[in-house]
Amino acid sequence: MRRAFTLIELLVVIAIIAILIALLLPAVQQAREAARRSQCKNNLKQLGLALHNYHGAHSVFPSGYVTWDDYASIGGGSAPGFLAGDTSTFNTGPGWGWGAMLLPYLEQSTVTANLDFDRNMWDPANAAAIRTRLPVFLCPSSSGGDASFRIEELRASEGDPRVDLSIGGSTIEVGRSHYVASHGQESCWGGCGAAASTNVFRPGAIAFDPGASLNPGDPGARVESINSAGDVSRVADGPFYRNSKTRMRDVTDGTSNTIFLGEHSSKLSDKTWVGVPPGAGTTPFVDATENDSDGAATLVLVHAGPSGAEVDSFGNPIIHPINFPTLHVGQMFSEHTGGGQVCMGDGSVQFISENISLRLFAELSSIGEGEVGGVF
Repeated sequence: MRRAFTLIELLVVIAIIAILIALLLPAVQQAREAARRSQCKNNLKQLGLALHNYHGAHSVFPSGYVTWDDYASIGGGSAPGFLAGDTSTFNTGPGWGWGAMLLPYLEQSTVTANLDFDRNMWDPANAAAIRTRLPVFLCPSSSGGDASFRIEELRASEGDPRVDLSIGGSTIEVGRSHYVASHGQESCWGGCGAAASTNVFRPGAIAFDPGASLNPGDPGARVESINSAGDVSRVADGPFYRNSKTRMRDVTDGTSNTIFLGEHSSKLSDKTWVGVPPGAGTTPFVDATENDSDGAATLVLVHAGPSGAEVDSFGNPIIHPINFPTLHVGQMFSEHTGGGQVCMGDGSVQFISENISLRLFAELSSIGEGEVGGVF
């Protein structure tokens, strides 16, 4: 006669199975994350190739986003009314971003055909197409969602409620992106508009000298005062900004040493492939001591710092590489373990540790300040 399992034997078997499952589960999760990371890398490679194909066709990389560029008329309130000009930031229509301009080079001919680039990005004629979910702009590791979202107004102060932006009585719903373009070290989200001048760090080592003055009028100061009058090119030191026209030869630091694109998970804030409407803002979903809403440009762009002559309590420039705990809406942010992926100017995709040297990350973000980047 066959003897049955005793209760103790059964419990031992169950315990062994539970231990094996516990040992196996991390391996399964790691395998899944490796697959997600590989897909994310492939997306960035496609975007990098599209950037180069765009440059091949136009002899220039796409603008960070496109607006009316008669800044004097915007400031004077005489820009065409249909552009819905923001006299504070000088943002106007049409507002199309770098991602939208790459669509013909990403095998997105159907979406491209349904967009009217001669109209503002928020025009009702474009409403259906700009909500399109495009997998090439979505990282599988992002846990914040991949559905379209409504663009919000810029909050006047911290703690104000989130309010959907409305232009002409209509809200603006756009397709999501988990990838952003680099504005360089400096940011010019709102200060490159009606503000008469803005302070920026001088290029090179002087910016990192805590003994040098932060008063632009002092000899040997770390900063200088620039009157942008709406022209962001006077401030930005990266490849993409409002109405940028960066050419390959402008990247004198070397395309293999310059970050062009990177990740920004929707767990932190909303980003889009579509563009930038005037009056918009980006608000973080994650609370941190130094983060809050920021200007419309952060819907498609981020920067590395140092910027705006801002320093911490020790006199060091504020720099925020990938996953830095400031958690700014204007920084790169990835949910890959240990760091995130970037697309360099030569189209290669690199994984950058979240523990990278702050100064090195800043040096990798500018296109022509003469820095010599190290190993990353």
